[in-house]
Amino acid sequence: MTDRDLSEQIKKVTMEIHTRAEKTELMMSFMRGQVTLAQYKLLLCSLYEVYQTLEEEMERNSNHPGVAPIYFPTELARLDAIAKDLEYFYGRDWREKIVVPAATKRYCHRLRQIGKENPVFLVAHAYTRYLGDLSGGQVLGRIAQKSMGLKSSEGLSFFAFPGVSNPTLFKQLYRSRMNSVELTEEERNGMLEEAVRAFELNIQVFDDLQKMLLTIPKQKLQTCSTQSVDTLQIPIGKTAPLFRMVMGLFVALATVSIGLYAF
Repeated sequence: MTDRDLSEQIKKVTMEIHTRAEKTELMMSFMRGQVTLAQYKLLLCSLYEVYQTLEEEMERNSNHPGVAPIYFPTELARLDAIAKDLEYFYGRDWREKIVVPAATKRYCHRLRQIGKENPVFLVAHAYTRYLGDLSGGQVLGRIAQKSMGLKSSEGLSFFAFPGVSNPTLFKQLYRSRMNSVELTEEERNGMLEEAVRAFELNIQVFDDLQKMLLTIPKQKLQTCSTQSVDTLQIPIGKTAPLFRMVMGLFVALATVSIGLYAF
């Protein structure tokens, strides 16, 4: 590992925003194990949308010289696992019940945009998402299971990576492959900017989730469609503790995953 390695450069340029997110009350709330089943189900909806878009763009650009080296669908793909969890919690008609905030739609729009215009930037999103989830998956899965009182691993498929027998060795391989991607100086600078953008996009999702949790009645969250929710008023009330719990979990699972720099 050298200062010219892309993985190290991404770590360096995102350190400040990573630290800022990691020290929020939201992250600490999750680490105290304060997440409920209702909040976790809502979280899965946004994760499904993000991973659906990311994995579609990764597949479409799988032969691109910048994407091919880090394309590991068998080992890392999350979409089917999340769909399995959603079906477990919502039933077979889960697609008709999920809801996501407007920021999730904007995040997906950005992934589609770079997938069409500059596919190599997908590397920044794939790296921060997949390796962050892989690094913290087992620990976060146990915390979530205990917090929600689940007696089995059903509903927690998102945290499992059955295709990765040795996470440490796999992360070394992934990092090596990523560092081997040939980039011009302009592309490298753009990649670093995109990594920071990935964090910012997720923070925007956190903000929109706050608005959603504070304004949408609980019963509506069980039946609403996949259209985005964009509310401007943020009333203060009894739902504030719920916001702190779900946001802590989302911070942990998104690109600011606590395991992101543990590999």
